[in-house]
Amino acid sequence: MPKMFLLQANRVYVHPFHLFAAENVSCERLQTEPTRPLQTLPVAPLDITVLTPDSRDPSIQDGQRQNITERTAVLAELLNSLGLRMYQHLSSTKDSTNTLFSPVNTFGSLVTFYLGASKKTASSFLHLLGLSSGTDREDCVSLVDGHKVLKTLQNINSLVDDGPKDEITTQVWAFTQQDAHLSQDFIQGTQDFSDTSFIRGVDFSMPQEAELLMNNFVDKTSDGKVTNIFRDLNSSSDLLFISSFNFQGNWKTAFQPEKTTLEEFHVDETNTVMVPMMTHTGQYHYLNDKVRKCTVVKLSLSKRSYMLLVLPHEGATLKDTESKLLTKVISTCHLQVKVLYLLELSLPKFSLSAVNDLRDLLVSMSPEVEAKLLGSEAEFSQVSSTKTVTVDKALNKVLFEMSEEGAEVHDKIQEDGIPLKLSINRPFFFSVVEGDSNAILIMGKIINPTL
Repeated sequence: MPKMFLLQANRVYVHPFHLFAAENVSCERLQTEPTRPLQTLPVAPLDITVLTPDSRDPSIQDGQRQNITERTAVLAELLNSLGLRMYQHLSSTKDSTNTLFSPVNTFGSLVTFYLGASKKTASSFLHLLGLSSGTDREDCVSLVDGHKVLKTLQNINSLVDDGPKDEITTQVWAFTQQDAHLSQDFIQGTQDFSDTSFIRGVDFSMPQEAELLMNNFVDKTSDGKVTNIFRDLNSSSDLLFISSFNFQGNWKTAFQPEKTTLEEFHVDETNTVMVPMMTHTGQYHYLNDKVRKCTVVKLSLSKRSYMLLVLPHEGATLKDTESKLLTKVISTCHLQVKVLYLLELSLPKFSLSAVNDLRDLLVSMSPEVEAKLLGSEAEFSQVSSTKTVTVDKALNKVLFEMSEEGAEVHDKIQEDGIPLKLSINRPFFFSVVEGDSNAILIMGKIINPTL
């Protein structure tokens, strides 16, 4: 039985597969070859003096944006569900360190790989993504239109960009062997869910030189946001893939602190650090969840996005909250955190960046799943017409940057009543969410705000 989703009450439930199904879809046998030859394009050689992004066809971009609204809420449910599962595995491997993850960016990377996969491997991708039809026999697969999925993802990002101050920037890089020809489908996929993309051919026969050249190119084309991303490459490298998701906001706009003071942050039971702690008194959506032993606060970042802060109660640990309760807390909080309270809220300043290895993350979830999707059993026969491609690296760079420059500070509104004091002065979980669809853009945990 397909999973049901809590959508708006006035919308009839439609299975996700049917919203994204390919045109004239049928259950295609796993072992049969595609009926039409693969349409490929030559890959430009990597030239460090040519930093121009890949050219795009505006008619394809605009055409895919039409009739996209009804798909957005359904896709948000899918990426939130998978994103929370993946985040819990990632966080468990980073027990005592800050962690950052983007469900929207990771989902997009997986769908891009789906576009280059054989039918057998594509079937495994659809099961992980929650986009399989649920009715296929074991020997066949009903395919979805990956471009439709990716453009819906990019639409979620663009909704946030409609806000006055927040900005999301997405980029994709793919490096393959010199003189390669890659499929138009795969190339289009890298453009569908990014603002800019770069596909380049590289001579891997001298891996150290290739590594230096690629790192330099990525550094320059990301304006210094993505540095030294590749390490320990070898001459047999085939396809290296990076996606970058950068959320840029402003504390003055979002939080409007009346004061910022150096205060203690309790990293654990024995260690504290001094951090700049911002304090603002105002009305916040607030939930004190005594059953799950955590406090949840909703903080508006802009008209289109908000942050959820989850602080375990004294005596409870963030590890327990994340491993046992996080999915329940996050999946229901936008329904429960509706009551406004007058809070004197203190929050540490923090910005964060991380590089997540998609293959390592899938292994931590299930070595069998990783083998089928990106590892030894994966077949990428639809990336190139000359040979089956191996994905050597699949990296997601995530940046959460909050500045205080150039923002307008609104006049202080005098609040009546005695505020409840809440200090986020120990390890906490946070997520940034798109307001219309409730899609989780990024999520993470702060163990030490000074790192």
